[in-house]
Amino acid sequence: PVKLVESGGGPVQAGGSLILSCKVSGVTPPLYCMAWSRQFPGQEREAVASLISNSGTTYIADSLRGRFTMSRDNTGNGFNLQMHSVKPEDSAIYYCGTARFCLGAGVSGEPITWGQGTQVTVKS
Repeated sequence: PVKLVESGGGPVQAGGSLILSCKVSGVTPPLYCMAWSRQFPGQEREAVASLISNSGTTYIADSLRGRFTMSRDNTGNGFNLQMHSVKPEDSAIYYCGTARFCLGAGVSGEPITWGQGTQVTVKS
């Protein structure tokens, strides 16, 4: 089975930067999409970014484009989310995941698997 472990979360000052990492194991074709989502307290998960594994093409949520970027780990066993100019409203639990397809900044197509999440808290 697919296993994903997020790391890099924690407190950060507004306007600062943070890099989240996802370590992946057990992924085999035809899982071609890697993605990040986030969940605010009491809210549903929302799409943050996605990456097509074969090409490296990325999609960033419209509201986050220009501040967030996504890339594959150069070790070949994971992927990252680079967060810049963070705002208090970015505070959430961030999840990394894999799926059959990317759909915009989100995912589509079973199996869809998410990690356990990592907390990001932006202080004003």
